[in-house]
Amino acid sequence: MYHLTALVTLLAIAFYFFTAINVSRSRTKTGVKVPAMSGHPDFERAFRIQMNTLEWMPIVLPALWLFAIYISDAIAAGMGAIWIIGRIVYFVGYSQAAAKRGTGFAIQALAAIALWVGAVGAVVLRMV
Repeated sequence: MYHLTALVTLLAIAFYFFTAINVSRSRTKTGVKVPAMSGHPDFERAFRIQMNTLEWMPIVLPALWLFAIYISDAIAAGMGAIWIIGRIVYFVGYSQAAAKRGTGFAIQALAAIALWVGAVGAVVLRMV
């Protein structure tokens, strides 16, 4: 069973849901009406945080699960948790200013790359 990986997957989805709610709140606060995608810097940053999180999820979630299946549930979950922490750091920094998003981006990118490389390596090793 992959309980830890399942929990981290659910936490990642919960964080994404939180970013969606944050975009809605930002629309109300800044007066950016649907369907506009721009108009106020605070809204635009909130929207980019949500979209960037969405853009990374199809990279991270399959790699997370393949890593768990082929290597370790606990290690996959740990790296997945680091990815979520990176996304939170990204959220906090980018919410303040676009220039403050780098640290969080680097944390989550390194976690995602580690999951992907580990999964690819484990799959290839099983094939040979």
